[in-house]
Order: sequence, then C-alpha cells, then structure tokens
Amino acid sequence: MAKRRFVVSALWDEDAKIFYSESDIIGLHVEAVTFKEFEEIVLDTAPELIIENHLKPDLQTLSLRDLIPSIILNPPRHLATA
Repeated sequence: MAKRRFVVSALWDEDAKIFYSESDIIGLHVEAVTFKEFEEIVLDTAPELIIENHLKPDLQTLSLRDLIPSIILNPPRHLATA
C-alpha cells in the first residue's frame, strides 16, 4: 500500500531571509519570503506531486481511502519578524 501521510516542514534561512521546505514528498522544493506564501505553494503543488510520484503506479489497485493522502505542514519554530 502507498504511503498516505506526508510531512512538510518550513525552515527559516536567516541569511537568505526565506522559508524553505524539508519534506518526504518527492519533487517538492519550496522557497518563499512569507510563511503564508510558503503555505499556499505547498497546498497548491503537494497533492499533484504526491499523486505523480507516490500514488500513480498504484492508482488502479488502491481504494478511494488510500488515494486521499494527508499532508502535515509544520510551521517554523520561530516565524521571522519583518
């Protein structure tokens, strides 16, 4: 059975002043200036990447429940201040 739970962590790069991602979703690499922008990019792109890179080979054999992955988005420990 394909993995159904994926984690995306937002990390802050103080030198570059951007949030960047650490994730177990193949192909997901996000960089954004604000956490809100980071979150929007993740929620827009992650589902497609999960289907393409984690579920596609098993689409015909998975139940509907197994086709709906969950995405856990971990915000950074300390949001940067402007």
